[in-house]
Order: sequence, then structure tokens, then C-alpha cells
Amino acid sequence: MTTGKRRKTTKPAKTMADYAMPLDRLDRWLRERARSTVLPHPAATSLSMLDGFVTAIVAGPISMDPPDWVCPLLGVELDAFNHDNEEFSAIAAAGTRHNTISDTLSTNPDRFEPVFDRHNGEVDAKPWCNGFYVAMKLRWFAWSRLLNPNVTEYELLAPILSYCVDEAGRPLLYPERSGLMHSRGWREIAPAVEAMRQYWMPSRFSRAHAQGS
Repeated sequence: MTTGKRRKTTKPAKTMADYAMPLDRLDRWLRERARSTVLPHPAATSLSMLDGFVTAIVAGPISMDPPDWVCPLLGVELDAFNHDNEEFSAIAAAGTRHNTISDTLSTNPDRFEPVFDRHNGEVDAKPWCNGFYVAMKLRWFAWSRLLNPNVTEYELLAPILSYCVDEAGRPLLYPERSGLMHSRGWREIAPAVEAMRQYWMPSRFSRAHAQGS
């Protein structure tokens, strides 16, 4: 049945996911941006590295305002948040991946799967772990409680840092320790992320609550 007047319909507001470029396109965008001779380079040069970076933001010791991690991650300026263009589409994709990781770790942590690179069917966890390490360096002091090799909690980071080197190219773990962690394989990483999130959650929540009060 119809009436004399046509009822106006309101379009639903767009979400971040509506603006996000597909992840395969984001991977190409990052690689192209990293090769640019004129644009700022992103901290992540591949989708796997971005996934590790974003996971560290989700599971780490403190909450960060999106621009504080998105801008270095993608190599964009703060003003990129204000324009509906390809840079914003990349921002939306990173934000959507952040939300997906956060929701998965909160509701179904057993289903969390890092986006590792694969070569000839073999898993390459190094780019993902390097992305995680780069994100840690944004707030290095906040991670300090897990960086002491003499404390038990250091084991939470060991599966990830065993794949990483410092600025001088030196392993972040002692060589024999890195070899031990590699022998356990990349399958140790997802459980370590969930354990890390649980470890930081009480202090992270308390800090956020104090800042909001």
C-alpha cells in the first residue's frame, strides 16, 4: 500500500569498514609506498608487518590514540584523517584490522591468527615479528616490564623477539635462545599474544580508567 507522500529514507552512516581498501590492495599500497622516493615511508612495508604492528597496539601495555600509531604505521600526516582519498582508505583498513584483532582476542582468542607471510608453502614469521617490534619502540618504556630477561614474563615476548634484530643487526635474544624459540616454531606466537594481552589488561584498564576520570 502506498500513500500520497513518499516517505524519506535515511541512509545508514558509513563505518570505517566501508572506507577500507581490501587487505590485498593494502599490501600492494604499503609496498608501493615503501619504494616511493617522494612520500614518507610507512613503518610497515607489507600486510604481514602491518598485522604484527597492529597486534602490538592491541595487546600492548597502553592504549594509544589512533593518530599516534596510524601515522607512523602508514607514513601519513595527521591531515590524512580528514580526506576521503586513498590514504584514508588505507587508514580505514588499518583501523578495521585493529578492531578485528581486538574483537577476536576479546571474544574468541583461540581463533586469533597472525597474518604471516608464506613462501613456497612455508610460513615466514619474521616480517610479522618485525612489525610487532617496531610498534613496541613507539612506547618502549611502557614495555620495559617484559624486557628484562631475568623475569619470568620475558618468555611472553621471546617467541616474537627471537625473529628480530636491533638497529645494528644484532639479535634481540641471545643466539642460543633464538635458536631454541625457532625450534618451537611460529605456532608459539599466537598463544603468546593472548597471554600478553591478559598480562597487560589490569594495568592498561586501570590507566585508561584513571585518564578518563
